[in-house]
Amino acid sequence: MIYYQLRNELWKMFGKKRTYIGFGAFLTAHAAFLLIFRYWQGPRRDMVHRLELLGYSSGNYISNLTMAAAVLVPVAVLLMPLYVALVGGDLLAKEVEDGTLRMILARPISRFRLALVKWLAGLIFSVVLALAMGGLGVAFASCLFPKGGLFVFLPMEGIFSLFAPGEGWHRYIIATLIVSGNAATVMGLALMFSCFNVKPAAATILALSVLLTSRIIQEIPYFHDLQPWFFTYHMNYWIKMFEQRVPWPEVIQSVSILFGFNLTLLIIGCVAFQVRDIKS
Repeated sequence: MIYYQLRNELWKMFGKKRTYIGFGAFLTAHAAFLLIFRYWQGPRRDMVHRLELLGYSSGNYISNLTMAAAVLVPVAVLLMPLYVALVGGDLLAKEVEDGTLRMILARPISRFRLALVKWLAGLIFSVVLALAMGGLGVAFASCLFPKGGLFVFLPMEGIFSLFAPGEGWHRYIIATLIVSGNAATVMGLALMFSCFNVKPAAATILALSVLLTSRIIQEIPYFHDLQPWFFTYHMNYWIKMFEQRVPWPEVIQSVSILFGFNLTLLIIGCVAFQVRDIKS
């Protein structure tokens, strides 16, 4: 029974035009970034200078994989939360706004089950969006740049890494797969607010506000010692896949904390939805 209900939720979700806004935005962002890097000499000259200054051959690392990874990080950090929150905030609040929630609950289905199915549908959307983000980067970069190794330079994270093509693909694929965990976290946050008596736009804005507030406070130097207490700090764990040596204990710790955070969001949302008065 849950399978059929989940199938209907996915059919309803992917039948809405706004669901595809994120895919279109990723397509545009990847195309703009890679075209600028391909035909404007400034960014490429800076990358070549950094590589050759340390004695590496730039011809081996100015590749499709390097460019795909270079665009993956800003898109995943800046754009992905926006479009995941947009869908997550719609999942339940939109049913109330459209007047279909009472009809759905008239069937023999509990509120907990409805919220759980909505969360599962949002989780599937988050994974699909993350995979599309990584796949679009590789597809565009392969059209404009040759094959080669992976070079990742992220000064804010203290990362300067070079990988052979095989290892580079391995790191990129793993990073793309686990970045869906970040998407699921933002989706769960928006869905939790959607379970309260708010409009879909309000649920989306509240989720993004919490996300940005956590990230801003986390980046303030005076709060450096408190960084592990912010969930956005642990959302950066996927970037550690590009370190020369992956700190697996830290990654596992961040994954565990995010799992608990997502479970807490789901429980709060289900409780709020259970006690909510949908008649008024």
